[in-house]
Amino acid sequence: MSSLLKNLPALIAGLTLSAAVATAEPAAVVVNPYKPPANPTPLLTTFVDWDALAVKPSTAGETRAVFDNPTATLEKFEMHITTLKPGMASHPVHQHAWEEILLVKEGDLEVSLNGKKQHAGPGNLIFYASHDPHNATNVGTTPATYYVINFVTDLFRTLPDKPALERAVPGMLPSGIFDCDHAPATPSATGSRAIVVNSPTLTFQQFSTHISTLNVGQGTKPDVMDPGDELFIVRSGLLEASINGITCRLKAGSFFYCAPNDKRTFKNIGPTPAAYQVIKIVSAKSPKPPGK
Repeated sequence: MSSLLKNLPALIAGLTLSAAVATAEPAAVVVNPYKPPANPTPLLTTFVDWDALAVKPSTAGETRAVFDNPTATLEKFEMHITTLKPGMASHPVHQHAWEEILLVKEGDLEVSLNGKKQHAGPGNLIFYASHDPHNATNVGTTPATYYVINFVTDLFRTLPDKPALERAVPGMLPSGIFDCDHAPATPSATGSRAIVVNSPTLTFQQFSTHISTLNVGQGTKPDVMDPGDELFIVRSGLLEASINGITCRLKAGSFFYCAPNDKRTFKNIGPTPAAYQVIKIVSAKSPKPPGK
């Protein structure tokens, strides 16, 4: 008994230390500062061939730089493509005021989102709401590649430095992972259309994404116009896109940015159905649709 009493202060100290370790605060989340567009020239409608992208090796894998410009309506549109080696992370968990979109092309990611880890695989779209802490790690055995899309409106400057999860503003899209491949499709005369997301967010009046499929030989109506900033990513097949009189053929993986109200017409010119994903942003600076 006397031995136990002698050792009691040490036991108490040990218990206190263990409790302190167990309740220690998690590592501080890195704040990613905003950088103005690297290219100050407003971006016009631009086609990008996947095979023409320059590949830059990195410690974690490789990157493909695409856009870093303002647009007619956005303060900045930054896009790049990241490939992570197995076991590598995109960056330490960080947060930023603007909202970010990832679209997984291939591989298996573990996404840390507000302290919770979730799986994201090919065809999944990841949305990071303002100031929500996040990162992604390749947990597969092969490289993981994903598109990183930053549409930046000037609203990001007005938001308090507080995670969107904590603010929980009613009606605003929270951070999440969306399974694009299994979104219910509605048949049409030319193919089908599957809506994945359609919602306002803290920095967008409307954020929407859908997948359109054109059957063999089918096309859209001619000279379609939309007031939003749009990114089109070809998922499968061979698509011919004509915008403002310029025509380009795009295969799977290739994509293009379409500026607001540019006239566009698409046609499936391949031997199989052609599917493409549209990611659209409407902001306070987007032009009003004709007649409104």
